Amino acid sequence: MTLQEQFIQVNGYKTHYFSNEGSGPTLLFLHGAGIDSGSLSWRPFLEILAEKNYRIIAPDLPGYGDSERPDIAFNTNFFIRFVGSLLDTLKLEKVTLIGLSMGGAISLGTALSWPQRVERLVLVGSYGIQRKVSAHFLSWLMVKTPGILEGTWILTRKSRKMAEWSMVNVFHNPKTMDPKLMDEICLEIGKPFPGRTFTRHQRDDMLWNGLRTNYLSQLEKIQIPTLLFHGRYDAGVPVACAIEAHQLIKGSQLYISEDAGHWAQREKPEEFMQVLTQFLEQTGPR
Repeated sequence: MTLQEQFIQVNGYKTHYFSNEGSGPTLLFLHGAGIDSGSLSWRPFLEILAEKNYRIIAPDLPGYGDSERPDIAFNTNFFIRFVGSLLDTLKLEKVTLIGLSMGGAISLGTALSWPQRVERLVLVGSYGIQRKVSAHFLSWLMVKTPGILEGTWILTRKSRKMAEWSMVNVFHNPKTMDPKLMDEICLEIGKPFPGRTFTRHQRDDMLWNGLRTNYLSQLEKIQIPTLLFHGRYDAGVPVACAIEAHQLIKGSQLYISEDAGHWAQREKPEEFMQVLTQFLEQTGPR
């Protein structure tokens, strides 16, 4: 089944997404924050899964990719409401949510808000399962100080070397990155207002003593098949967070990818595809 690129209006925002005509279970992919998009995080897997006849939906969230980039405030609840409206607009009754980092937090929030509409969860380096970030108070000061984040994004946009250096935060071993992927990242950075959505989201979510988006106290409510795929050396969401979430989500599966960082599915694509396919086959319709 050939993937198509389309646009749709969701809550008044022009939204770009990948889809196909698959007649199998619907897989809704949600990318991460920073510089990301449906294509950057998921494109290699979308094509493989489309061939397996799954119905694929992979949007660029507002502020990212080729979707509209509104000049508004952003927070996790905004994106959860957006996903709920996307389900309604596309008339999707029930989906499997596959979310990376911020997309994982949105997936968790969506499953907790509308449990009847989510049949499975796949959480990759998921946000929303930790109480604080590393060096939290210092990170809070940096996020809250005007100009620091904006200046960092300007430097990253102007310098490929700076963009390559920033990959140490998401790849355990950036030297293994395919140069073509780095080319795609630089193209994404070159789009209008890079980092603006992420910066505003960060400033909303970072509290001096913790993170606003924290679902740990609600994870016991999740009663659907759940896979946590996590890099051993994830610098953004330490692997201990995934272990704790696995213990709280009854019946969940935890796969720790060795020698991988935060962007584990792009750092270990064959491994991720194997683990994901096995999970989908084990938990799918009999």
